[in-house]
Amino acid sequence: MLPFRSLFRLFLLTLMLALLAPARAAEPAAGGAAAAPAALAAPSALATRADFSVATRKVFVFRAALAGHSPQERLEAAQRRLDKALAKNGPQRVTLQGIAEGTQVLLDGAPLFLVTPGDINALAGDTPHDVAQDSAERLQRALAARREASDPRVLLEAAALCIGATLVYAFVLRGLIALRRAAKLRFERLLGRRLAQVSFRNVRLLDAQVYVRFLSQVTMAVVWALRLLATYIWITFLLREFAYTRSWGEWLKGYLLEMAAGIGQSVAAAIPGLLVVLVIVALARIVMLTAASVFKRVESGELQVGWLDQDTAAPTRRLVNLVIGLFALAMSYPYLPGSHTAAFQGVTVLAGLMVSIGASSIVAQGAAGLILMYTRSLRKGEYVKVGDSEGTVIELGMFETRLRTGMGEEVLMPNAWVLGNTTRNYSRAHPGDGFMVQTSVTFGYDTPWRQVHALLEQAALATPGVTPEPRPFVVQTALSDFYVEYRLTAYAEAQEPRARAEVRTGLHQQIVDVFGAHGVSLTAPHFMHVATRAGWTAPPAGTGKE
Repeated sequence: MLPFRSLFRLFLLTLMLALLAPARAAEPAAGGAAAAPAALAAPSALATRADFSVATRKVFVFRAALAGHSPQERLEAAQRRLDKALAKNGPQRVTLQGIAEGTQVLLDGAPLFLVTPGDINALAGDTPHDVAQDSAERLQRALAARREASDPRVLLEAAALCIGATLVYAFVLRGLIALRRAAKLRFERLLGRRLAQVSFRNVRLLDAQVYVRFLSQVTMAVVWALRLLATYIWITFLLREFAYTRSWGEWLKGYLLEMAAGIGQSVAAAIPGLLVVLVIVALARIVMLTAASVFKRVESGELQVGWLDQDTAAPTRRLVNLVIGLFALAMSYPYLPGSHTAAFQGVTVLAGLMVSIGASSIVAQGAAGLILMYTRSLRKGEYVKVGDSEGTVIELGMFETRLRTGMGEEVLMPNAWVLGNTTRNYSRAHPGDGFMVQTSVTFGYDTPWRQVHALLEQAALATPGVTPEPRPFVVQTALSDFYVEYRLTAYAEAQEPRARAEVRTGLHQQIVDVFGAHGVSLTAPHFMHVATRAGWTAPPAGTGKE
């Protein structure tokens, strides 16, 4: 807040200016009519017009030449006539007289200046008589202010009123500071008590200091706005109390009222559009809630729709909400305040350009995510291998897919990358929530393949989590130079990523144990040795395979 001493100094400065103004105005009267009075404003620098002002009030504007005299010369002549009329100390009565050239403005019966057709704006419907009438009223008010400025009693009354207004202004500023402090204390007590009750599992979710600080900043902004308004009103009042500054005070008052009226008109004009926007938003919200209710029932399996299933219900709901939101935005855009201005349109064009340039990769990722969802390439909970990454799908989002390996890793893959790579799905070969577990081993040609098949199948059936149906099977995937490659495939019921990793570990352990128990080495030799027929059916191979 401004200190009281500074306010008092500002008040004294204003009072001195007001008291000096009439003294300066009296100098030309004593010195004769040769000099223009200081109370009259300086003529305009423009050659085509000259402003005739009295006591800081514009009375008339000379725009046209008359009888070879320029507007500036007409202004100087009017000033000389005014000085002569004021020197006579007459009643200062302003009248009008119509002549052939226009309408004369007379002061105490003596011509002061002439309003000609060249001085008016005929296209706006002005006439010389109407302009002269308005100028006469302005001149009468200016002369009254000039007389008032030379009256000591009126000046003392104005000074007293200004001192009282200054005291009220200082009291208002101090009151606003007290209001801000009281509001801050009120916020601290009220929010501290209420927000302390908002908790989840005995943990406070909201920090009262954050909201108190925010509301304090809002209160400070409001208080400063009220301070500026009080200062504006105080200065306007001071200027209007003195005759020679009254025109400035009236201009400030008119500007404030005009601005307030403009704001009120803008708000009133925006209310119908805002109501339309509110109706559009409400309807869009109702449609979204209705669609969400239907899609949630499809997602939970309560409702069966031919073209929609549980996997595509969630992305379809998001797409429908997006379309409804964009449609509501497009419908409500013309009714938003300022939407037709060039600034608003420029900002929207800039935002659209930024999105179109910077969001191309986001759009590509989103399109790839929609393709994965609607082609049902992946589902949550399935065991897949994408590129070099293998694990359980825990999330299939719009922009990314997440796998969990069960070994403390979570793999995040962009959907565009997933769509561009080969995906192996191990959860769809057999109905159910389990997955097909596979492993590969190599043995030399001296190890009978029947023996390898039987031992691998035995190890798979002995693994916890592997089901006997469908029965595990072995295929020979390659015949290399020195060894044969075998691949064991079995079905496991495990669903969680950790449990699936444990099934794979258990299978490898059983393979090592079973082959070790039968004396079969798991190493693949790099030399050629062919097994004899006598060893083809050694236990546990039996005689069933030839």
